[in-house]
Amino acid sequence: MGMAKTVQGSCWLLVFMVFLLFNLSDEFLEPSQSEAIVKIKQLLNFPQDLSSWSDNTDFCNSEPNTALTLMCYEDNITQLHISGYNWFPNLPQGFSTDTLFSNLALLPNLKVLSLVSLGLRGTLPKKIGFLSSLEIINISSNFFYGEIPGEISYLKSLQTLILDDNKFTGQVPEGVDLLHSLSVLSFKNNSFSGSLPNSLSNLQTLRILSISGNNFSGVVPNLHNLSNLQVLDLESNNLGPNFPNIPTKLVSLVLRKNKFSLGVPKELSSCYQLKKLDISSNELVGPFSPTVLSLPSLSYLDISGNKLTGKLLKNVTCSQDLSFVNLSSNYLTGELPDCLKPSSSSKIVLFSGNCLSNKEQWQHPYSFCHNEALAVSIEPHKGKVKGGNGKAVLASSMIGGFVGVVAIVGLALVVVRREYAKQKACQAPQTRLILEKVSPAHTLKLLNDARYLSETRKLGLLGAPPYRTFVLDELREATNNFDISNLIGASSSGQIYKGRLTDGTVVAIKSIKMRKRHSVQSYTHQLGRISKIRYCHLVSTIGHCFECYQDDSSVSRICLVFEFVPNVTLRGVISEANSAQKFTWTQRMSAAIGIAKGIQFLHTGIVPGIFSNQLKITDVLLDQNFHVKISKYNLSLLIENKKMDAGPSSSGSKGNDGQRLKYEEKDDVYDFGVILLEIISGRTIDTKNDIDVSKDILIVSLTADEIGRRNIIDPAVRKECSDSSLRTLMELCIKCLSDEPSQRPSVEDLIWNLQFAAQVQDPWNRDTYGNQESPGHV
Repeated sequence: MGMAKTVQGSCWLLVFMVFLLFNLSDEFLEPSQSEAIVKIKQLLNFPQDLSSWSDNTDFCNSEPNTALTLMCYEDNITQLHISGYNWFPNLPQGFSTDTLFSNLALLPNLKVLSLVSLGLRGTLPKKIGFLSSLEIINISSNFFYGEIPGEISYLKSLQTLILDDNKFTGQVPEGVDLLHSLSVLSFKNNSFSGSLPNSLSNLQTLRILSISGNNFSGVVPNLHNLSNLQVLDLESNNLGPNFPNIPTKLVSLVLRKNKFSLGVPKELSSCYQLKKLDISSNELVGPFSPTVLSLPSLSYLDISGNKLTGKLLKNVTCSQDLSFVNLSSNYLTGELPDCLKPSSSSKIVLFSGNCLSNKEQWQHPYSFCHNEALAVSIEPHKGKVKGGNGKAVLASSMIGGFVGVVAIVGLALVVVRREYAKQKACQAPQTRLILEKVSPAHTLKLLNDARYLSETRKLGLLGAPPYRTFVLDELREATNNFDISNLIGASSSGQIYKGRLTDGTVVAIKSIKMRKRHSVQSYTHQLGRISKIRYCHLVSTIGHCFECYQDDSSVSRICLVFEFVPNVTLRGVISEANSAQKFTWTQRMSAAIGIAKGIQFLHTGIVPGIFSNQLKITDVLLDQNFHVKISKYNLSLLIENKKMDAGPSSSGSKGNDGQRLKYEEKDDVYDFGVILLEIISGRTIDTKNDIDVSKDILIVSLTADEIGRRNIIDPAVRKECSDSSLRTLMELCIKCLSDEPSQRPSVEDLIWNLQFAAQVQDPWNRDTYGNQESPGHV
């Protein structure tokens, strides 16, 4: 009996030990995986809130945070997500991607790996081939360079491969067709080159192919048999000339900014699931089929900037979901379909630069598109002959003999004389206005009347060409009749073209379509102010031109002519990942001072001042000497439904005006603070969340030591700035971003503090670099 009890007790003890063993194994990883995670933490220098991690940490049951999410299944790590969006990784000296992937290889069951925005720099190691269980890889927004190793083809289970926003070069590896489960392939914004491999056509499971922003060239492989492909994005490459052979189940097709130069295939009209179609900025020729407009799911269509021909008809049907259509700068004739006439403010339809009968947006004369129309058997226009159709009339009249020719020439001279008289009547009043308003003595007098105007800003007038009016034919000649190849920008307020005047001066021409009819005199006040925007840190105005309706001489279009700034935006040398050159700390302070002085001129160098300019870092351009120039101003001329003949703001009490101007000034100070935040951090700041997070980091860093402050700024300038200069800019940036406008500094205070930061930097430069010029010395 006693023996039986002993055996029974032993059995229960064994069961308990087995139960305990299984429960313990549920809570703790294998030692090799725990050690690998701790090592990865050390390599990436994780934030302080993870400093307590050790080999004994229960990783599988740890709470996820903004930096890291880790998931397990049956004692094994299966997902690892590490993001640097909300913290600035400070990789230790000697960091190696090879060591990082050696530790990742110790996670044998890892299926999802996401390493985003961590500042990882180096080649993608061949050891990635050891992670044979991977199904999803996302290493976007880093600094990986070089070619993709062929070992990527070892990952037989791979379904998603995202390498966006790095610096990869070379070609797509041929072995990619061995990834039989691949459904997402995204290489956006790298420097890949060469032709696309034909093996892409073997990826039968592929749903998304996105390779925009590279240097791929040549013919696109035949993708017609990829029946699962839904998104094809080839934007901004050098692919062509043949239009891609695509499957019919596509939902989004983006081919803009390539070199496709042949016709659009009829099969495109059979893509009934297509929601977005963008084939703009190519050299496509031949007829455009209006049936594309009726694709049942289509919501976005852009065919602008090609050489497409065809006749549009009023009764063409359109998809009910269409919200954006751009037909601009082609050779289309006929009449804009009724279904494209905006029925609500949410629908945007652009069609300028064609030969349509609709005149709400600027059109070429019918003869401009006539030859292209004949090439696709379009019937000639049978409307009344105006100045542009003289050739057709003259050709038919030659049969009638010499008398008919003389009669037609006489009639043409009468028409030309009338058109010239209308044009002179349209332009003469404003020519007189500008010549009177901008004589050097008068302009300097106006500037002297402006309060707080410094001698430096007066010198901003020197070197700029005198402001004048232009004849429309001058600008047409300068831009090759506003050809799409000269289009360098577009917005809701108009298009911007690059042009070359007859004297060789390169200019930027902003073409603004007036939405309401007003006389030339109605624009007197606005153009008087615009003519005074002439300063070394602003893109200065050179002149203007009117185009008028023939029936009542009211203004249909205004062209503003600006100096042309040939270089990149300030963001291009501060925070763009693919930037070939980055500004040094000294250059950044000089740029900030220039921006602040430009804002000061807009506020006080013009009467009344120009406020609330909604300035962004992408609105700051760099000239050939890398001096900053602000390119965006709050011009009432560009504001729809603005009262055209309003004079200087003088209504209301003095106190009310003062309060309004005070807050308008503070709006620009806040925008300057956002730019300064990007200058300091070296990271793109685009959203309110970006601003709040980066501002909080700056506030915390001011309580840290010097090393802590340097760790959160752009690594490119971390060793170049003095602590006094850095602290000054950080404190100034935080004040500019205050939620309370009254707590933000004035523009004069901005300039004083920025100049102080530059002054305390100079001794540090001399101590550090001796008699040599410091980086970025100007």
